[in-house]
Amino acid sequence: MGTIKDQLILNVLKEEQTPHNKITVVGVGAVGMACAISVLMKDLADELALVDVIEDKLKGEMMDLQHGSLFLKTTKIISSKDYAVTANSKLVVITAGACQQEGESRLNLVQCNVNIFKFIIPNIVKYSPNCKLLVVSNPVDILTYVPWKLSGFPKNHVIGSGCNLDSARFPYLMGEKLSIHSSSCHGWILGEHGDSSVPVWSGMNVAGVSLKSLHPALGTDSDSEKQK
Repeated sequence: MGTIKDQLILNVLKEEQTPHNKITVVGVGAVGMACAISVLMKDLADELALVDVIEDKLKGEMMDLQHGSLFLKTTKIISSKDYAVTANSKLVVITAGACQQEGESRLNLVQCNVNIFKFIIPNIVKYSPNCKLLVVSNPVDILTYVPWKLSGFPKNHVIGSGCNLDSARFPYLMGEKLSIHSSSCHGWILGEHGDSSVPVWSGMNVAGVSLKSLHPALGTDSDSEKQK
């Protein structure tokens, strides 16, 4: 007599199938877990893998997600410090790296994070040679170039988050200032994701109405409303 599982389930497939939309998140800090939860809530993957060097934290974060799987559609959530767990990923999100200290420029993290990437990237390429890389680690502009060179991937397979977060904050802050929902505010932040990023005030609009046309001094030193 077989086990309960054997009696309950008849396997019609001879071997485990390769996932179609597997996503890996490298680094399970606050940013990495925010990415992982977003992937799950948006139902973007049929398998989610987490990788980190701190095994206890990694296991805890994985279990938190697994225990909430009743409310999710992603059937498989796995983790390991061994990059074999990332095999056959379609997308790898890299959030791992040294933490930025208070008052420290993102550029100060370059060499430390480059050294970390020299270990991460070859392992990703080994197990998922056809994946796309999404780099979130800072300084993101430089650290998007590094994995492109280390991986040998086509340039359109290595993407940096850039000023995407800044461009989300910009409309939110403008909406707060104007007491309207941020979805009605539209604008971009350009340049390096860091101290030299630039808000494009000339393109800022609310429901298609240019704010510069209403207030030409917007964002300048002479702006009486101090929107800068």
